[in-house]
Amino acid sequence: MTSTDSAADRRGASGRRYALVAGGGTAGHLQPALAIAEALVDLGHDRSTIEFVGSARGQDAATLEGRGFPLTVLPGRGIVRSLAPRTVVANLRSAAELCSAAGQAVRLVGRAQPQVVVAVGGYASLAGAFGALIHRVPLVLVNVDAVPGAANRLFARGAAACAVGWEGTSLPRAVVTGTPVRPEIAAVVRTPDARAAARAELGLPTDRAVVAVFGGSLGARRINQAVDGAAGRWATRDDLAVYHIVGRRDWPLYGAGPGVERIGGDTASTGGSVPRGLDLVRVPYEQRMPAVYAAADVVVCRAGAMTVAELAAAGVPSVLVPLPGAPGDHQTANARVLERVGAAVLLPDPDCTAVGLAGIVEALLADPDRLAAMGRAAASLGRPDAAAAGARVVEDAARPARTRGRRRRRGAP
Repeated sequence: MTSTDSAADRRGASGRRYALVAGGGTAGHLQPALAIAEALVDLGHDRSTIEFVGSARGQDAATLEGRGFPLTVLPGRGIVRSLAPRTVVANLRSAAELCSAAGQAVRLVGRAQPQVVVAVGGYASLAGAFGALIHRVPLVLVNVDAVPGAANRLFARGAAACAVGWEGTSLPRAVVTGTPVRPEIAAVVRTPDARAAARAELGLPTDRAVVAVFGGSLGARRINQAVDGAAGRWATRDDLAVYHIVGRRDWPLYGAGPGVERIGGDTASTGGSVPRGLDLVRVPYEQRMPAVYAAADVVVCRAGAMTVAELAAAGVPSVLVPLPGAPGDHQTANARVLERVGAAVLLPDPDCTAVGLAGIVEALLADPDRLAAMGRAAASLGRPDAAAAGARVVEDAARPARTRGRRRRRGAP
């Protein structure tokens, strides 16, 4: 077990932690955890008393660097659902690492004596939740998908509370808090002036409909193929712009080099010598997602928990293509949340072809009233107070500090 904090900092002012936040490994787990931790700080808890327990293989250390929260990283990797000889060996190694992480987490909880453990998903949350139950520390599960993850289903009966992102999530003692999103996403507005500014930032025309497409940092091959085909169908359209965030994995297949690729467009808006037609911009990765949400008339993307929460927070109409084979088919369940209120169109992955996707997008763009209604429906599900609500659930579940003192005195000679 390694840690980014010193021994003196680990002891803290009282020698104990207020909370251990266990989980991470991916942005989808770490982002809500960090938002809740920051909300706990806003409620008066010192950063040094909130310790993250994350994955040695994830981006936890880089994300938390400089934020003032202690971090302990544990070993562990995902289990691959396959019986191939190589994966069986890898899974056995993963199981051994998970057992080691659980033992380390038990020792950590015993030493830190936290008032509460918060498990946010990912393999580190398994170890952290196990440590909480062994030491009888109140456990709060954070579940941002519409379908509970395996770790949360396993530990739900022993949890003091479950902070969930959506109504209908099947966990005991569930409190609907919403899914915390980044403040810059929650601050997105889609007024005409804001839309024009966002399009200028992205180099997009202001007089065309804009379709934004993305599939995560690596990309989504099915969506990329469909959009590439649809772009051929739209080649002569001078009223449409497509902002295609390809993803790093697929960029060699669709990009022309290390930077931005622009195909077609209006010479007046691009300043180039290309003819009028579809304005197609391809980029390998995009960090300016608030601008993307503000600029787009409609978004085409996967249905991960954080993406769906961001679409709701920003009030953006969408075409959602759930990732097939996701555990518990949770992306389809996430997409259904928006579909049920009319905020999104669900397009199954096998149907995400050039013709299928183009038909849906064309129908939406031809009906501005429907797009406006979809945006309002999405915004109705947004929870700008999600981080604060999650922090309140944590505070309500935490055992009083004096309880630990009484237990210590009982065992004293």
